[in-house]
Amino acid sequence: MKTFPQPLTAREEREYLERYKEGDAEARDVLINRNMRLVAHVIKKYQSSDYETEDLLSVGTIGLIKAVNTFDMDKGSRLATYAAKCVENEILMLFRAGKKFSKEVSIYDPIGTDKDGETVSLMDVLEVESREALELVILKQDISSLYEAYKRDLNDTEKTVIRMRYGLFGSMEQTQREIAEQLGISRSYVSRIEKKAVEKLRRGMECPG
Repeated sequence: MKTFPQPLTAREEREYLERYKEGDAEARDVLINRNMRLVAHVIKKYQSSDYETEDLLSVGTIGLIKAVNTFDMDKGSRLATYAAKCVENEILMLFRAGKKFSKEVSIYDPIGTDKDGETVSLMDVLEVESREALELVILKQDISSLYEAYKRDLNDTEKTVIRMRYGLFGSMEQTQREIAEQLGISRSYVSRIEKKAVEKLRRGMECPG
């Protein structure tokens, strides 16, 4: 397994988290890269499984990316504590699915192209810190998590509003006013339903605490 950079100190971590919170994409990539050693540490106890180390590292990396995306530093815990749970949860999801992740995304398989049209792999991304390619890696996973949260966490009214608002399941994307007219409720009520539902979906896609 490759050697990963040293973890950030508590002070450095908070600095980069604050920068990421302010919209600094490079800060997020630093948080991911400097926590790759954590992923390697977590997957060690699963290396006797039927999965190759490369597969486990790929899955664990996606867990780390999700952790960085959803971590709330105001809750007082360290990113590593939260990320370890996310990484482990992603690996356990792989085991439950009972299929090789490498058939879908390998750390060395192409996941997109850069601005010059060159093929980019996850390993390339971890080395050059390309946010756009990282988004490609987690897109499929996030879509699956979104639909799971939709079915599990929303009530019927919320499902209807979200389906109409965002054009899910082949429906047409509609404005809040159009939805309000069809459902016979006020636009402001549609807005409140949408806001509450989106927050439920966001929580449902977070790593377990």
